[in-house]
Amino acid sequence: MLSKRSNGTYPLKKREFRSRLKKILGFRPGNLQLYEAAFIHRSASYILPDGNRINNERLEYLGDAVLDAILSDFLFEKYPEATEGFLTKIRSRIVNRDVLNQIAIAMGINKILISNVSSLHSSKNLYGDAFEALIGVVFLDKGFKKTRKFFIKKVLRKYLDLNMIVKNDTDYKSLVFEWVQKNKANLIFTYNEEYDFETKKSVFSTILSINKEEFGKGQGCSKKEAEQEASSQAWKRIKDISADL
Repeated sequence: MLSKRSNGTYPLKKREFRSRLKKILGFRPGNLQLYEAAFIHRSASYILPDGNRINNERLEYLGDAVLDAILSDFLFEKYPEATEGFLTKIRSRIVNRDVLNQIAIAMGINKILISNVSSLHSSKNLYGDAFEALIGVVFLDKGFKKTRKFFIKKVLRKYLDLNMIVKNDTDYKSLVFEWVQKNKANLIFTYNEEYDFETKKSVFSTILSINKEEFGKGQGCSKKEAEQEASSQAWKRIKDISADL
């Protein structure tokens, strides 16, 4: 039985898949089977006769590392006078899960991703994960130099406004920490981890409390992501409190 794509339809025929993939990449892909694996979510994994499981999990891991390397190299060259802290912060904003998810949808990755995750289920990371898997495949197929060129030309300059990313400070956790230190308050994160059998991934949730009062809740595929969501809610509340004073 064929696995369904995330939008509920069956996988594309090879000719159509190759056509859409070439439109996304801007160049002719090499090993098509490798690229197909980048768009198979773990929920739609299939097992080969030799026992190997096919999905995009390993490619996502590789793509994450390659993307970090590309951005580190690019930002290092673009901002020669910047501090390590500044470069790390800007890189983190670009690889933010929400940002990667939006990029993937803009590129059309959502239209070729194969997934058995219910449409009613939260799938905010599926597309971003597939984007990272694609970066991993391009690296295997074309090497670092070509992957760097692809990301900068076809992704960074096309879908992101770097100046706005630099200008907008969206590291809510740091903002909350600064406010807490300034006001001599006590901040605590409490965590919970559950396994989501549909997406086959751990889901982290956290509650941010200031002086034993709940200020925000967050959820994500990592503690860091959950902390940022909780911090975003907390920061909004802090601004509301400050406005009333």
